[in-house]
Formats: sequence, C-alpha cells, structure tokens
Amino acid sequence: MKSLIGILLAVWFGVIYFLGANEMFIQPPGVLPFPILIGVIVPVIVFVAAILISGTFKKFFLESDLRLLTAIQAWRAGGLGFLALYTHGILPGSFALPAGWGDIAIGITSPWVMLALIRRHNFATSRTFIGWNVLGLLDLVLAITMGALSSGLFPGLTGAITTTPMAALPLVFIPTYLVPLFVMLHITSLMQAKRRMRSGEFEQQEPTKLVA
Repeated sequence: MKSLIGILLAVWFGVIYFLGANEMFIQPPGVLPFPILIGVIVPVIVFVAAILISGTFKKFFLESDLRLLTAIQAWRAGGLGFLALYTHGILPGSFALPAGWGDIAIGITSPWVMLALIRRHNFATSRTFIGWNVLGLLDLVLAITMGALSSGLFPGLTGAITTTPMAALPLVFIPTYLVPLFVMLHITSLMQAKRRMRSGEFEQQEPTKLVA
C-alpha cells in the first residue's frame, strides 16, 4: 500500500505540473478561479471516497503513525512565504495575511503537538489534539476562501494586486497539491482520534488538587 500511495502522489504531482506548465489554472482577473477550486476539492473528495469504499485503504490510514502525520504539518510554517510575497507587493494582504499567519500558527505548534503524542498516553483523544486539527482545517478553508475572493472578484478588496500568481508555477502547487494533502492529514488524524474514542480510550486527566 505504501508503494501505491507513493505512486499516486507522484502521478498527482506530475498532473499538477503538466497543467500548471500549460497555464490551465490561470483565469482572467475578476473571474472565480474554478480550476484552482477544482484542484483543491477533487483530491479531497477522491480521498474520502476511497476511505469509504476501500477497507484496505481505510485501514492503512487508520494505522498510520499519528506522530508522523502531525509532524508533517510543521511544513506549514512556510506560510512565512505568503507574508514575504505580501511585503513585496506580489500577493494581496486580504489573502496573504490570514493564510500566512494561520499556516505559521499551525506549523510552529506542530512539534509540540507531536511531542505530546509521544509523551502523553491517549493524547490523541484530548480536546487539545482534536481542536488543533479542527483549527488546522479551518485555516485551510479560510485561505482557499480568501484566495478565491481576492482573485479580482471584488476590486475594492485587493486593488490591482490579486491572487493570480497563485495560479502559476511554482505557487500553484500550494493550493492544488499541498493544501489538499494537509487536509487529508487532518482528516486522517481526526479519524484516528474518533476510532480511539469509540474504543473507550480517553486521555487521563490529572485530578484537581485542592489547596488547604
């Protein structure tokens, strides 16, 4: 299964590169970026469908190392790049600021969440872990939403600077490859948390100490 997943990821990457090189994601300013939205949504739909249909596929992800899945999210600290592109006038602040700071927040907290998974038994069933994954998903949804709204649909929102550069190589890999991938990681993490909770595993809370 690992080999199959690796092949699928490589093929997916190749398809995005081919489409990006042929400018298939680029839309005129003021037009809703449907190609980008399709590139974000379709992989996630295929992933969820595969989990629902294939028991083997579902089993693979439910048994994946949760610590590794969490650690991979550290790459999102690269959201600093959005802030740099905003500073240089390449991306609008309406998109770059929330997307950048949101990704940075998830990325820099990822190592601490991973360490908690290592040190604390059943941390995966804690409100902190579940909440962190939900916030990670919301950050990605917000980024895609603001990216679409900042594509020139509302000139008063962005002015002359739009998110058009996100539709060209190499930036197009972010919304059409990395974002769906991070969404899948969050979904897998939440699935594992739900399974553990169903099996009766809960994080043990320390008893409240009363001070005399």
